Amino acid sequence: MKLLILNGPNLNLLGIREPDIYGHEGFGQVISHLQALYPDITFIYRQSNKEGEIIDILHEFGFTADGIILNPGGYTHTSVAIADAVRAIASPVVEVHLSNLYSREAYRQKSLIASACIGIISGFGSDSYRLAVEAIRNKSDIKTL
Repeated sequence: MKLLILNGPNLNLLGIREPDIYGHEGFGQVISHLQALYPDITFIYRQSNKEGEIIDILHEFGFTADGIILNPGGYTHTSVAIADAVRAIASPVVEVHLSNLYSREAYRQKSLIASACIGIISGFGSDSYRLAVEAIRNKSDIKTL
């Protein structure tokens, strides 16, 4: 199984940026933990602060990956284009967030991308990524809504 993990803006600063919200773990630690838990899965990791690059990465892997774990960061609340890219690809996508969107500011409580995904996991810190892996493994036959 091949899974793409795609993180959006500012997630390159995990462990540094607002650790009270996003945790103290850098993303390298998160990936290492996932690789140890799931040695049978090939993880491909990408991160971009640019909306167009996120779309290009979705297009690049969206027909070959067995699943995509997408943390769109701040684009969650603003990007119709990323939602359209998720709808355009064949790979199932799980939207992931470290923090609980619904316990945050009102503008963060709406995802423009969630309806294009097979599901959303929010609020479990870095464990949200593990939960997304399990969701994709358990629903590997799902390709689109």
